[in-house]
Amino acid sequence: MKPLQTTLLLTATAATASSLWASPPLDFSYSSPSRPTPGYLNEWLRMDDPYMLQWDLGINERLRYEGRSHGGFTSGGPGTDFRASGVNNDNHYFLSRTLPRIGYTDKWFQVFIQGENSSVTGDRRVSVPGSTTSLGKGGASPESNGPLDLHQGYLFLGNHKEFPVSLKVGRQELIYGDERLVGASMWNNVGRTFDAAKLRYQNAWFGMDAFVSRVVLAEDNKFDPPNPHDNFWGLYFDTQKIPKNRTEFYILGRNASAQAATLTYASPYAVGTARDIYTIGARLKANTNDWGNFDYTVESAGQFGRFVEPGGKSEDQRAYMLFAGAYYTWKETTFTPKVGLEFNYGSGDSNPNDGTHETFENLYPTNHKFYGYADYFSLQNLINTRGIFSLKPSARTTLTAEGHLFWAADTHDSLYAVTGARRGTATLQPVAARGTGYGINPDADPYVGAEIDLIAAWALSPFINLEGGFSHFFHGNYISDSFSKVPGGATDAEWVWVQTTINF
Repeated sequence: MKPLQTTLLLTATAATASSLWASPPLDFSYSSPSRPTPGYLNEWLRMDDPYMLQWDLGINERLRYEGRSHGGFTSGGPGTDFRASGVNNDNHYFLSRTLPRIGYTDKWFQVFIQGENSSVTGDRRVSVPGSTTSLGKGGASPESNGPLDLHQGYLFLGNHKEFPVSLKVGRQELIYGDERLVGASMWNNVGRTFDAAKLRYQNAWFGMDAFVSRVVLAEDNKFDPPNPHDNFWGLYFDTQKIPKNRTEFYILGRNASAQAATLTYASPYAVGTARDIYTIGARLKANTNDWGNFDYTVESAGQFGRFVEPGGKSEDQRAYMLFAGAYYTWKETTFTPKVGLEFNYGSGDSNPNDGTHETFENLYPTNHKFYGYADYFSLQNLINTRGIFSLKPSARTTLTAEGHLFWAADTHDSLYAVTGARRGTATLQPVAARGTGYGINPDADPYVGAEIDLIAAWALSPFINLEGGFSHFFHGNYISDSFSKVPGGATDAEWVWVQTTINF
């Protein structure tokens, strides 16, 4: 692995808003030791003029270096991950993202506009110049979007302190729960947004969002369009009436036509095949401080509908997921140690030929937060246990260590990448082909491997965060079995990163 190199990151902010539901979602690192501020420019403007509280002006600047070995996010795709020889699956690149914004909030409305410029240098995922197999011609990267595009631009109407109904319409982030199924995926250099209309009803007993949307596709050097063949809608209900808990119920629908498979965008948010999938679920989360030093979250969801395989075969969707996490923080102890244990399960397909698709579709998640920082997997045909340990040596510093174990939920299914793409084909491998690469091999050992993640974060100031991390993936028997007939076989993978965020 190449040595660590330098970089820079920024913790973003929200516009001043009349209510929580009017504010744009916060964009800050998951391991950051400090909460986001309004930004240097906002604080300076508001210092002498209280009327500037209605305005939100700022720039979110983030820079990151990543170095990857044997799991390189290369043009070879996830099918080359953890292969020891015969491919060059190392990748070392530098990412830059700038998010300028302007917003204005009054008693009954809010207007918010946020631009985006995302670029990458040295990324081996870039297609061959002249290729039309990915976005544009001349080589496109899923990390590149510019020179300046619209990340968010919406109008919010309402004031929940005065009236129970509000409307938010325009290009916006959708964030629900922990972002396991619906999130902004802001770790990516190109964050996820939707062209959406969202109606919210809220009273003292409960709140409910009803939204319709289309995910936005990143098209470098052109205005980002919504995906016209992929409709996403939902009803999301939340209440605090169960003592000491926040309880949520939801139904989410994703309806993508066969034309969705013809899209050639490099955007990570393009759908692969047609599907009509409906997700019904619930989430229970302990209220902060109500349980003392203890905290927990539980979520489960089931799916039904129709799913079309890449070859055109239409199947019934029958899948489910489960998450449970428990945490304990020694709040009065030096360094404030915290431990956590999580269990994640996303169902897999037990028989690829029975007309039923049992692989859980995890919709529009922020996977980076959950299944290993190195971003090798998504919650599809996956069993994952996660151990977390963190310390705060000072108010500005956080040190975190995590350990992950991974299994395939069913070896009759594929091993899926963080983007949701299969490693290998959707059909059963012939016995003679097993061991020559990823595919559906029911004889493989289900143990995929283990990952350790070490992360350090330092708030240099309220406006500048520095972070870095190292991950090592220990390949397991499933991966060894997949490459058992390939010269050199399988190998471990590593990842290092350093980043800084600056909130102007």
